Amino acid sequence: MSKVQTLPGAFPLGEDREFLSESEWVILKLLCRPVNDLADADADELSQATGGQIAPARCDELIRTVRIRRLEGLGSWAARLLAGCGLDDSDLLRQDVRDIVDQVNASLGYPVFNDATMHALAGLQQQWRKSAADDSAVH
Repeated sequence: MSKVQTLPGAFPLGEDREFLSESEWVILKLLCRPVNDLADADADELSQATGGQIAPARCDELIRTVRIRRLEGLGSWAARLLAGCGLDDSDLLRQDVRDIVDQVNASLGYPVFNDATMHALAGLQQQWRKSAADDSAVH
């Protein structure tokens, strides 16, 4: 469970919202592909499996969204915004939080992620990095 305190006015990083269109949901349901399993998918293969109904670029974005959503403290709404500007889960571990916030805001064209959100993301990033270091020490 995330231990980050958020400041008033921060983007609701843990909130879940639908990130698939209805047609994408139907296509994936017909393929018996649970959304969480997309994290392990290959974008080109997934697109081919859909008969090209979902473009490889969109498949890549969906895969990144699911992977980002797996990071503790992030819901699908924030994950969709982060993936939509080209970030993936490893970027969120490596990149400076200011760069991440700037990338999201530039992609959207307005400041959705403010200083309070940046503070919350920095706290989450510390937790992710610690968890990753603990995991690599165990393996």
